[in-house]
Amino acid sequence: MPHRLKDALITALIAGILVLPLAGARTIDGLNGLTIEWHVVEVACAVVLIFFGRLTFGFIQDGYAKIVAPVATLAGLVAFAIPFPSEFLKGLAVTGAFVVAVRAGVALLRQHHDRNQSLAFVTQSIAQVSKNLNIVSIILVLAAIVFPLMPFTNRYALDVAIMVLTYIMLAWGLNISVGYAGLLDLGYAGFYAIGAYSFALLAPAIGIGFWTALPLAGLIAAAAGFLLGLPVLRLRGDYFAVVTLGFGEIVRLVVTNWTTLTKGSNGISGIPRPTFFGLEFARQASEGHRAFHQFFGLEFDPMQRIVFLYYVILGLALAVGWGSMRLRNLPLGRAWEAFRENEIACAALGINRWKIKLAAYTLGASVAGMAGAFFATRQGFISPESFTFTESATMLAIVILGGVGHPLGIALAAIFIIGLPEAFRELEQYRMLAFGAGMVLIMISRPGGLMTTRAPTATIQR
Repeated sequence: MPHRLKDALITALIAGILVLPLAGARTIDGLNGLTIEWHVVEVACAVVLIFFGRLTFGFIQDGYAKIVAPVATLAGLVAFAIPFPSEFLKGLAVTGAFVVAVRAGVALLRQHHDRNQSLAFVTQSIAQVSKNLNIVSIILVLAAIVFPLMPFTNRYALDVAIMVLTYIMLAWGLNISVGYAGLLDLGYAGFYAIGAYSFALLAPAIGIGFWTALPLAGLIAAAAGFLLGLPVLRLRGDYFAVVTLGFGEIVRLVVTNWTTLTKGSNGISGIPRPTFFGLEFARQASEGHRAFHQFFGLEFDPMQRIVFLYYVILGLALAVGWGSMRLRNLPLGRAWEAFRENEIACAALGINRWKIKLAAYTLGASVAGMAGAFFATRQGFISPESFTFTESATMLAIVILGGVGHPLGIALAAIFIIGLPEAFRELEQYRMLAFGAGMVLIMISRPGGLMTTRAPTATIQR
């Protein structure tokens, strides 16, 4: 007991020191100037919860799971009923109590089952899920198709879903170079920006629509990836990553400072919207065009354009996902994975490493360019602030968290990384803290990513 109390006290003290400056103080710009609002009570409650959580985990390790499980369950029910200084603390207390109860229950199961049997059961379960990934994927696609038709779907939910699908498309494109070919790209947002600015600049100047400019933006981004890859792909490892990071920053600085073309930090507005076979989503269509609602005899509703954009990005994302999975089964895809696993053995087999790397890098850049074109037409306005290094880091985090090279895991990771902060938006300044905690828990429980088991692209028939 003295050892456990000491350990819990030290953990709570460290947590208090870290949490107080991050979440315990908030600056407020009032009539008397900038003031600091302290949340000492909330921090103290959080520290107490951390103390008891650490203490109960210690008891579980010492073999008292049979006592901890019912006590933690009862504590969660009590915490749900009693008032707390904030809803965030109540949620933290209830969630923490039930997490401890589940941990104690798992410990009890391990006590009654041989460890080898437990590991075998887990392995068989993972294998069974892997066999049914196609069924899971089909269910998720069908759910995505009917999502806008659900009664609970509103404008906010659709906007978040469009943003999630955009990042899924970007992450699947990045997965071609990072997951398949093993190329650590830290400047992927540069190709994203090239596609967006290509569409924003060329569409009004040439007078082309979204559907014509979409492949054109992909080709321009692919050309940029090809030209960059010619000299850069001869580098390896960290050197390649640093150069790609520099490329992303160069693109951002160029679009910021080339004001005569890109309008700099003021951004570009008035970007054309996509049409449905020439039908515009507007109350009054422009000259020579017809409105969508007039053609079908419907009442005008701004949600019609949002639903249309949702299905556009859903179709683009599914096309990229299906294409990337098909590429993996082709000789080119197998060459990418051979290079990723062992570059020296790949060269010994006579595979031109530089060419296969260039192909992966160029294809990934084209996907980012098309995603950038969609982002531009969806927003109607773009500026350099939308293409910072944070965007590249977010895309790379999605690929790594989902499982490098696993499309379904990447899609689930995008839903988590992009959707979770929106789900916790009501927590205000605590939502990013909840998001970070969720990331840490996933990486502790699944260090290889959400999905790590993949079927081989080729098998040996005996």
